[in-house]
Amino acid sequence: MAGITEIRDPRKRAAQWMGTGLACLVYLFLLAPSLIVIPVSFGSKYELKFPPTEYSLDLYRIFFSSDSWTQPLFLSFRVAVVTTIIATTIAIPTAYAVVRYEFFGKKLLIGLITSPLVIPSVVFALGIYLYFSYMRLTGTTAGLIIAHTMFVLPYALVIISAGLQKLDPNLEFGAMLMGAGRFQMMMTVVLPQLYPSIAAGALFAFLISFDEVVISWFLAGPTTTTLSVKMFSAIQWEISPVIAAVSTLLTVISLAVCLVNVGLQKKTETQN
Repeated sequence: MAGITEIRDPRKRAAQWMGTGLACLVYLFLLAPSLIVIPVSFGSKYELKFPPTEYSLDLYRIFFSSDSWTQPLFLSFRVAVVTTIIATTIAIPTAYAVVRYEFFGKKLLIGLITSPLVIPSVVFALGIYLYFSYMRLTGTTAGLIIAHTMFVLPYALVIISAGLQKLDPNLEFGAMLMGAGRFQMMMTVVLPQLYPSIAAGALFAFLISFDEVVISWFLAGPTTTTLSVKMFSAIQWEISPVIAAVSTLLTVISLAVCLVNVGLQKKTETQN
């Protein structure tokens, strides 16, 4: 039996090494485009080439000094911030109601709110465009915010609901027994324990809204062009090296959001 175990163990270790190596190759293949774009963003403003023949910050200077790029950047930032605030504000009480209570139409409500998760973005964007055209909201900042809020709300709701399910409902019941009203109980018992999940949901909502291109493309107007739509238009009509700098900035923002979310998840696990 000892001889059989010694034979199986090397085979098991070899299979584990092969699986790890294959996973690393897949991750490297997926990350390769981003890794290539980063050095290209420090290249010359006259060419889009890898590897760059010379290194400089010209592309970043052009990006931050050009109104055609900074205006979409600031618009995307404003839309993402307002969208995040509205979506998070709606997601918190909705998640509490869905997790803590049973009521008529609960499944229907969950299905309606989370439908953007399963409906293709193009179909969702087309429906929003047709509806907003009737409401005269296309080409407006308000239309972008409303559409983005509808799209990112399910992500915030799912993350906050997951955090809420880990909280002990007996603490809420005890606070109510001690005379705390429902609003006071939410502010003093639930929210202090839930804030890592709220922050994680808000960060994901911000990132999704900031990067959204399909819905923004359908609803964009001459004065409401977001950064993602501007990038898509630049790729379609011209090949500007500035796109490499923008892509690198978006990659850094996405990485920062992911790292913050990982930290929040670890903090939540430590608290629990």
